[in-house]
Amino acid sequence: MDLPPVGLGTMGIDDPDAVATALALGYRHLDTARIYDNEAVVGEGLAAGLAGDAGAAGLAGDAGAAGLAGDASAALDREDVTVATKLWIDDLAADAVAPAARESADRLGVDAIDLLYVHRPRGDYDPEATLPALDRLVDDGLVRNVGVSNFEIDDLDRAVDRLDAPLAAHQTELHPLFYNTELLDHAREHGYPVVAYSPLAGGRVREIDAVVEVADAHGTTPEAVAIAWTTAKDPVVAIPKASSEAHLRANLAAADLELTESEIAAIDAVECEEELFPE
Repeated sequence: MDLPPVGLGTMGIDDPDAVATALALGYRHLDTARIYDNEAVVGEGLAAGLAGDAGAAGLAGDAGAAGLAGDASAALDREDVTVATKLWIDDLAADAVAPAARESADRLGVDAIDLLYVHRPRGDYDPEATLPALDRLVDDGLVRNVGVSNFEIDDLDRAVDRLDAPLAAHQTELHPLFYNTELLDHAREHGYPVVAYSPLAGGRVREIDAVVEVADAHGTTPEAVAIAWTTAKDPVVAIPKASSEAHLRANLAAADLELTESEIAAIDAVECEEELFPE
């Protein structure tokens, strides 16, 4: 999939205005999950964004932002936005996949889910049964692309081998305190993007000396550096969560920050074994 460098992670977002504002500012990748219990919120924000309603008083009060919102949303079609959601571990039995996906599509207000993930290879997940059920959803047109999330190499190999549809993406935790280079190598070998969640390490990037030093050198924030470092790793895109207009703008702009090889290497050298969301 050709995903933009920065998308919107929505875990914890309960206001559709945040989603509509993100779309008005230029976000084109929305990520949610059944377990987040906010698919309807994302769907409402998507509908507002497609209707050209920025949905946020902050945009309306800023002439420059209002102009951007109007220009972006006026040209925004449903096909411009990648809407992704995930099936939780109790949705993964062969006979549960289709009903769960239909419920998600209904809550999101879409005819087809652009990217549907297996959230974790746990619970009712059986690659011999779950993956063919996902293939059938692609054949039926309810799902356009199938992805996986929180998989290890063996799980990824089985998914690549068992899916008829190409594996479209792997979503995994990735930030300066935790990432797995083998997962990136696998993605390069098989030609799919890695979608990095929690790229700001739950706010802890402000405590990482190497990140802070690079931020000071560029006159920017540690958050911007963390996103730039993440998206510099081919084939990685990031989905930081944000709800305020200021943070939405800053995260989107961070993809344009260019770090030197030595700056990337300095952050690479940080000990990366602090996983925020372990199995």
